Amino acid sequence: MPSNETKGLTYAQSGVDIDAGNAMVEAIKPLVRATARPGADAVIGGFGGLFDLKAAGFTDPVLVAANDGVGTKVKIAIETNKHDTIGVDLVAMSVNDLIVQGAEPLFFLDYFATGKLAPNVGAEVIAGVAKACKEAGCALIGGETAEMPGLYNENDYDLAGFAVGAAERGALLPRPDIADGDILLGLRSSGLHSNGFSLVRRIVDLSGLPWEAPAPFEPDCPIGVALLEPTRLYVKQVLAVLRATTGVKALAHITGGGFTDNIPRVLPEGLSAVVDASAIPVLPVFKWLAAVGDVSDVEMLRTFNCGIGMVVVVAPNELEPALAAFRAVGEKPVQLGKLAPRKDGQAVVYKGKLDLALEPR
Repeated sequence: MPSNETKGLTYAQSGVDIDAGNAMVEAIKPLVRATARPGADAVIGGFGGLFDLKAAGFTDPVLVAANDGVGTKVKIAIETNKHDTIGVDLVAMSVNDLIVQGAEPLFFLDYFATGKLAPNVGAEVIAGVAKACKEAGCALIGGETAEMPGLYNENDYDLAGFAVGAAERGALLPRPDIADGDILLGLRSSGLHSNGFSLVRRIVDLSGLPWEAPAPFEPDCPIGVALLEPTRLYVKQVLAVLRATTGVKALAHITGGGFTDNIPRVLPEGLSAVVDASAIPVLPVFKWLAAVGDVSDVEMLRTFNCGIGMVVVVAPNELEPALAAFRAVGEKPVQLGKLAPRKDGQAVVYKGKLDLALEPR
């Protein structure tokens, strides 16, 4: 019969504290329960999470799955000791990828890996995850916390997120009738979202500014906090528009690769997006980054969202109803251009010039 007496080395002595992990799980259980929705009770602790598609109201659904991380933005969260928004980024990066395919996000799972688990830090991160799940209408039904000394430095951590959504068969985007002359609309971003942060951190290093210094592009806020502005969630707004109008043919989430690489992902061969770069409402953070890093227009458009986090392809005869539907949910869509026959193999053609001029303070 095994003895309760502990002899020799223990898991805790090797750097893994099971009790800390259990304490974190207990701390986040109320946050997770708050994300319950039809189809999921959002109770964690089992070996797997459950979701009932029938209870969620679907008749003939197609499942859509996405996963992502937050990149090196997480380094800024660690170095500023501000962990309450990075979980929002984690959810947004995946659920925004679901909505562009016309899918309603249903449930989410997270993976949190660290060198040494600090339950309060982990709980702050997961609080952001739960907040974003609730806003996006998806249940947080499970996750994994991994303490891996020797692989990560003690205070470092990394995140990954996994989202599953569904759409009724026949309602998936992009639609097959995308055509020459369709209009491109842009939905505004909240800032950098979660892309390009290796370049962002390099530019901040060049500037010589510490994270606690006032942000040149937002002087009343420390630069570290300003750069951690979380990724916008577009789920509720886009779902409402998709249900209110039939004019939306495609959506493109502007993430890594910017406009140049993301818009072509929803276009048929033979069509290109003609984008008026001068119409993009460039946010001050992007102007500052371009100036300090001497970043070209071409590089900005392929690295950052520059102020537009989502591009919408709309039928010309449905433009006004689509604009009205977006405005009804609080969006201020920007008309960015249109689709045209592809020439010289260019899937995105830029007209006009990106406004990167720094505004006087």
